[in-house]
Amino acid sequence: MSMQSASPPADLPRVQAGGSPQHLLLTLLGDYWYGQRAPLPSAALVALLGEFDITEVSARAALSRLARRGLLEQSKSGRRTSYALSERAAGVLTEGRGHILSFGIERTPWTGRWTVAAFSVPEDDRSRRHALRTRLGWHGFAPLYDGLWVSPHERVTEVTAILSELDIDRATVFTAELADGGPTGGHPINAWDLAALRAEYERILAAYEPVRRRWRTGRIGTAEALVARTALMDDWRTMPSLDPELPTELLPAHWPRAAARALFVELYDGLTGLAEQRVVQVVAGHDPDLAALVRTHTSRTGDT
Repeated sequence: MSMQSASPPADLPRVQAGGSPQHLLLTLLGDYWYGQRAPLPSAALVALLGEFDITEVSARAALSRLARRGLLEQSKSGRRTSYALSERAAGVLTEGRGHILSFGIERTPWTGRWTVAAFSVPEDDRSRRHALRTRLGWHGFAPLYDGLWVSPHERVTEVTAILSELDIDRATVFTAELADGGPTGGHPINAWDLAALRAEYERILAAYEPVRRRWRTGRIGTAEALVARTALMDDWRTMPSLDPELPTELLPAHWPRAAARALFVELYDGLTGLAEQRVVQVVAGHDPDLAALVRTHTSRTGDT
């Protein structure tokens, strides 16, 4: 494959517009400082963010904010300031990475059973209503009706724990199978906007197909590999929050999740070496010894 580090093509997918330099930096550390807790010079981290057109002012502000949030630990040696992942941030990144990289793997056949949570929380208790809905969403539930949320997976333990923690007792949790002959408009799968979900998968496929073609023909350089691989991770990481791995049995024919995962795995794994080389080049410009510690991982093995 080509090893040049020329500027990426103009049509290269970018890190999502809503993403912040803070999030981008954590993504980079999770991907290329894999298993490392050694501090990196702030200048090297600023240079890494510069690969994504983040200004030095914005990059340094992100470092300061992450340190204030307890996600980075600051240290100084003479005039040099360095930052390392905190233990908490390293743990969160490890857990999140495992969830993201395993998303979309074909599972065992669906049991046909739903977990259902029905609840009544007063309108004026907005904070608990919001907390309950947010927590249910984290665990893959969606609202079929205002006070009735559903999941196609076994989630009884999780939802009962949430209700207990929020001290909500006007609620019922049960598992159920859908009765034949009911109105189609009330099918639990309608809790998800499948048209919008399909469109999101198809957007990812369309956005990265040009990158895949260049990758397959050996026309990807190290700079493009780093930006493309990071942008792809930024896109793919949002999918578990949109699609709680809805069972294939409930989805329309020719559902694009499997094709999108195949593209993700091919590019995320295939671009690993080139992207890592670019990170090594950037870090080596500030500390060659630390550059030797740069290490990443693939979707299959957890490391290179």
